[in-house]
This record gives sequence, structure tokens and C-alpha cells, in this order.
Amino acid sequence: MVGTKGYSSYRGRGPKWKILLAILLVLVIAVASSVIYLQQFLVYGADGSRQIRLPWQTEEKAPPPDGEGEAPENQPDVDVVVQEPEDQGPKETAAFSLPAQALTQALWQETEKPAGANAVAVRLKTSNGTVYFNAANAVSGAVETEMDTAAALAAVTAQEGLHTIASVACLQDFKAANADVEGRGLKNTGGYIFYDGNNSLWLDPAKPGTREYVCALAKEIAELGFDELLLTDFSYPTVGKINKIHYNTDVPLANNLDLLLSDLNTALESYDILLSVEVPEAVIAEGPDTVAGLDLNRLVSRVDRVYAVTTPEKAETLSNLVAQAAGAEGKTEFVPELTADSPALTGSRLILAE
Repeated sequence: MVGTKGYSSYRGRGPKWKILLAILLVLVIAVASSVIYLQQFLVYGADGSRQIRLPWQTEEKAPPPDGEGEAPENQPDVDVVVQEPEDQGPKETAAFSLPAQALTQALWQETEKPAGANAVAVRLKTSNGTVYFNAANAVSGAVETEMDTAAALAAVTAQEGLHTIASVACLQDFKAANADVEGRGLKNTGGYIFYDGNNSLWLDPAKPGTREYVCALAKEIAELGFDELLLTDFSYPTVGKINKIHYNTDVPLANNLDLLLSDLNTALESYDILLSVEVPEAVIAEGPDTVAGLDLNRLVSRVDRVYAVTTPEKAETLSNLVAQAAGAEGKTEFVPELTADSPALTGSRLILAE
């Protein structure tokens, strides 16, 4: 049969939007399935954040060897050694002294700081017994301060990078010795208070009352925030009729000074403060002074620093002698006290006030 001439029957293409809709539907189903699948790997962080952690991102821990991990008592003991930082001793300080008077903020601001200085020595107690801070344990009439002394001391000790030294006359003390002759004062053989060749009075380190008084003031100074306590006048008197002194002891005088330092170490143990003593140059260069009760070999075991008034030319020799007395394990440092700085001098030093 012959068909009709002309166009044969036509089948047109389907609309394109149907194809796109089908593809979109497949993608939606795929995304929804992925979300449902990945929910089992959803973890929460300590801050509440969420993240996906897939199986291959989690390291599988190997099972412990047989006999381990079952009970703590079955595990071998492990000694953990903590390496403590080595004590390098006091840092090197270039210090200058302030005048012996109550510190004020104006005085501190007006003080000319020497170039290169990183430390300052503040006189807080003089040899006549005057105390230049609000010490609760000072004897009556000993404290002399200005209205802003406490604030000035707080400003100095809080200054970053500044090493602060509290200079304290220790045993030469007119006020404290006179206030309690029996409990603290150094007496003569007649039973009265002893006056040295300069009409000064002294505390007796053999008496518990003396050690308690000195330690109480030392703790107050540490609480002010000072980095170092420097004891001057730390000896028995050496001028005047010393043959008339009643030493109140049968042991060498150095023993009583050593006992005082021991008590000070105990009193200051919980504070971050260095303990130092000033001695005559001869005690370092020539040996013990039995009249003064000073023995370098005993001092270095109790203090961090030994000071002495000297010259730049002798500083190195004295430093070597202190190091020799301290021994290989000792950390005691020698600090020369000078009337003027020297460009050639290295190491710690203290320039005295004029």
C-alpha cells in the first residue's frame, strides 16, 4: 500500500525543564542521604562547635601487649625525673644609694639615676636606730617617715626592671638597745648598757630578744617588696673599751652572728628576697676578725652577697677571695661599694651616696 505523500508523522522532543527537574531531584535525594549518613560521624567540641570526623580520620589505637592495660598494678613503674632549673645566683646589678632619709615621691622623682644603673639601695634603718618606714615592730619613737613615704616605697619596689635593696643597720642601734637593755642591749661587765668609743649602743646577738627584733623588721621589709636585704653594722663593736663588754656567751662571737643569720634565713624563707651583709675589706683580704665576730668562711654559707667598701682596683681580688671561700658549689657573690663608678669595672657594684 502506498502511503500518502508529504510529511510522515513527527515526534517532537520533550520539554528541557523536565530533564532539569529530574537532575535536581536526584541531587536533592543524594544530599539528603549524605546528611543522614554523616550524622553518625558528627562530634561536638569542648566549645560547642560541631565537626565531621570520618572513620579514616580517627587513629585506631593498637591493643596493649599481653599483660598490660588490665590493671594498674600490672603496669611497670616509671620514674619521672623533673629537671629543676639551675640556680644561677643573684643577677648582676649596678646599684646606686639614696641618701639616708625618709623617701618621698618628690625625692625619688628628682633623684638623678646614673646611666646603666638597674638597682637602687634605700636606707631603711640607721645606726642610731631610726627607721624610715612604717614598721609595726619598731620600738617607740624609732619611726620617722613623711606622709607619702609608704607610697614612694611602693612605687620604687613596683618599678619594672629595678632591683631594690633595703639597707639596714643591724646591730648598732641606739634606740632599740636603750629601749630594752636586759632583753636586747649589749651590756658592760658592770651590768649597764655598753657605750663604744663613739658613744653608740649595740644590740647583743646572743640574746633571743635581739634576734626576734631583727627578724621581725626583716619580714616587714620583705613584705614591702624589696628584692634584697643588706645588713650593715653586722658585728660586735670594735672601738672603745671593748675589754669591758659582757658578751653573755662562752662560745666564739662568730657563733652568735651565725645564729642570727640562721634565724633570718628561716624568717625570710617564704619570701623572694636576697640576704646580704656588709663587712670590712680586711675580713675578706686578711682573714677573720675575732673581736668583731666576723669570719668570711662562715658568712658565705648564710648569705647571697658580701659587700665591702673598697676601690675598683681591689674589686677583682676580693671577688675571687669570696668565691674561694664559698667553694665550688657556693653562689655567694662579692659586691664592691665604691665612692664613684669605674668604666673598667665589670660585675655587680654599689655606688655610695655622697
